[in-house]
Amino acid sequence: MKEQLNYAFAFARGEGKAYWFLGSLLEMKATAEDTGGAFGMVELTHPPGFAAPMHTNRNEEEIFYVLEGEATFTVGEKTIMAKQGSFVYTPRGIPHMYKFEGDGPAKILVMVTPAGFEQFFVEASVPAEEFKLPPDTVVPDKNKIMAAAQKYNLEELLE
Repeated sequence: MKEQLNYAFAFARGEGKAYWFLGSLLEMKATAEDTGGAFGMVELTHPPGFAAPMHTNRNEEEIFYVLEGEATFTVGEKTIMAKQGSFVYTPRGIPHMYKFEGDGPAKILVMVTPAGFEQFFVEASVPAEEFKLPPDTVVPDKNKIMAAAQKYNLEELLE
């Protein structure tokens, strides 16, 4: 049974814990601990042209909300053009990916339910030194990412 929480919390942009993940800035907004296991939420700032690889979440749904920019989502056999303000739902067990179009950075809010998968991002990244995109010298550790993917039952379809 999920723990009943008796408190509210809020994080503004630039508050909370931040990480650098695959050339992007990740701001942790809510974790399983924060929500009693109900959901996790992260805000991602991606560099121009960022593409999340095709993957399948076996244990949770992912919900995406485009804050800035425009992305092409592929969810199963469906292609979805998502502009600022668009909402995209990806059910567990369905392969999906997204790619941001355009020349500028893009922002996306990602919610996972049930909570827990948000820790994949933490374990596959490095703590950010500041709330901005990482410098080019921060290189993703593929072994760390693959170990976290295996732990969180994330099936990578494209490498």
